[in-house]
Formats: sequence, structure tokens, C-alpha cells
Amino acid sequence: EVFKEDAVAYRAPAETQKLIHSLFQQEVIEAQRMSPEEKFFAGPQLFEAACRITLAGIRNQFPDAPEERCLEILRERLELQRRLEGQSDS
Repeated sequence: EVFKEDAVAYRAPAETQKLIHSLFQQEVIEAQRMSPEEKFFAGPQLFEAACRITLAGIRNQFPDAPEERCLEILRERLELQRRLEGQSDS
């Protein structure tokens, strides 16, 4: 795998950071208002959203890779995360 090591760190403008903070605060408020059942069912939705975002990043990182390879990389990253979580439980 070749990684884009030349990527420049990006810092959003102050106005954008304020908007991000405001949106995050709103999400926290909404989450606090959710019932335990709603929170339980939100888990799979959040996981799917995270996978979609990660897959978009993989496609950006490997623009010439076929879709099957992108999905394989996603699976590899999920497995790595599972192993890392397993190590931290020890």
C-alpha cells in the first residue's frame, strides 16, 4: 500500500471551527434527549455512517483501486481496529 505521506495538515478557518463546535453541541443535546432504546438502535446507523466515510477516504487515498479492493481495505482496517481493541482489553 502506498500512503499519501505528502498531505499537508489542514486547519479549518475560525468561522468553520465555530460552526463545527455548534453542530457538535447540538448533536450532544439531541443524544442526551434520546431514550436508551433510541441510543441502542442508533449504534448500527452510526457504524454504517462511519464505514461510508472511511470508504470515501479509502477511495480518495487510492483513486485507481477498484471497488472490490476498496472494500477489502475497509475490512482490513476494521479487523485491525478489532485487534487493537482486543489488545487494550488485556
